[in-house]
Amino acid sequence: MLLVYPVWLSVIRHTLSYYRDRRLLTIFLFGVASGFPWVMISSAMSAWLKEEGLTRSAIGLFGSIFIAYSINFLWSPLLDRLRPPFLGQRRGWIFITQFCIVVFCGLLATTNITQDIALVALLGFAIAISSATQDIAIDAYRIDVIATHEREKLAAASAMATAGWWTGYGGLGAVPFFIADLPGWQWSEIYWVLGAMMLMLMATCLFSREPQTHREAQQQAATARYQAMLGGQTPTLATRMSSWLLVTLVEPFREFFTRNGTRLALSILLFIFLFKIGEAFLGRMSIVFYKEIGFTNTDIGNLSKLLNWWVTLVFAVLGGMVNIRYGIFKGLMTGGIAMAASNLMFALMAQVGPDKALFAATIFVDGFTAAWSSVALVAFISLLCNQAFSASQYALMASLGVLGRTMLASGSGFLVDGLGGNWTVFFILTAIMVIPSLVFLWSIRHHIDHLEARQAAQSAPSTTG
Repeated sequence: MLLVYPVWLSVIRHTLSYYRDRRLLTIFLFGVASGFPWVMISSAMSAWLKEEGLTRSAIGLFGSIFIAYSINFLWSPLLDRLRPPFLGQRRGWIFITQFCIVVFCGLLATTNITQDIALVALLGFAIAISSATQDIAIDAYRIDVIATHEREKLAAASAMATAGWWTGYGGLGAVPFFIADLPGWQWSEIYWVLGAMMLMLMATCLFSREPQTHREAQQQAATARYQAMLGGQTPTLATRMSSWLLVTLVEPFREFFTRNGTRLALSILLFIFLFKIGEAFLGRMSIVFYKEIGFTNTDIGNLSKLLNWWVTLVFAVLGGMVNIRYGIFKGLMTGGIAMAASNLMFALMAQVGPDKALFAATIFVDGFTAAWSSVALVAFISLLCNQAFSASQYALMASLGVLGRTMLASGSGFLVDGLGGNWTVFFILTAIMVIPSLVFLWSIRHHIDHLEARQAAQSAPSTTG
């Protein structure tokens, strides 16, 4: 036994060494900026709407603004092709979208929710559009900044992105709930604070490095191919415009389906679509559930946000280590099974009532499973992307996951109402929702192993920047 311990200690130290790369700090900070807008339009807004007396069904429908994250692949090709005049291809787009989020958050702070509920929904949707576009650029930055042969760094980057997202959503997301319980504070005023926090997060763009890729060469080769198909050796203005549009809008998706084959590509997309549906149904109604069974805003801030944040932070790193050591398929399968099981903890809470110890235990288990499964999913999607079209391809796959989590989960309030407010049955159903995705995951397991084996074969020593 004494001989085994140093071996595992060496493995852990070696795995943790991948997290010393300074690029991972940038990925973490961009992850914070990616998760933080969800506070504005998800948990904080749900609490605001609940305190203003809106019904569960109305609050659930308000989640329809998250459709922006489901359709962002429609404009994602533009972020691969249009270069802002400052900060570079990736950082320029991140900065622009973050500025828009700050502006819309400020406008939301000046709005009376009881008199202008439609305007609140519109501004929430504007934040969602800006945030969804920011996510395209941030995900593309993460894929571009890690070289294709850096298999271990890909898993570590996925872990840091997940840890950053939950720091923005959970860690910083606790702030509005603490402020809400202070005397004299209104939810509209809290949005000034949220806007100021987002403004500070914009500094990452100024101090990070723009990734270097061979994107332009690959896009030029695709352009030449389309021009040859359309106009031969002497392309006209019309053929040049057509080829630009084809490379921008068609080539990223054609390349993905051609590289994987139609049947496998569809199986991959169906798995991504189904994987997080149960978690989304639960997440959409979680704040409403906490309030209905008797927890205060401070309880929610301490447990649902801060505790969840720390748990997710730790297990995101551990999940990255598992993916590095054992592979993405095992990480996804383990995370999926644990995710389904953790939803049953909420069913137990519904039976017991506002018990803080059980609340803390539930949040601990839920944070662990959410982090574990998210890190594996981010690594999996990143593995499937071509750097030449990283914004388009990642957005296509990620938006499918969000589509299942937003379009269907928007009816979560109706489901609870249809069950007569029976939260126990609701949470059991969210656990069952995970099973179909695991069936698709099993069907594509060999392809995942093949991709990782091919990436490992390309691995070589590299310098960090």
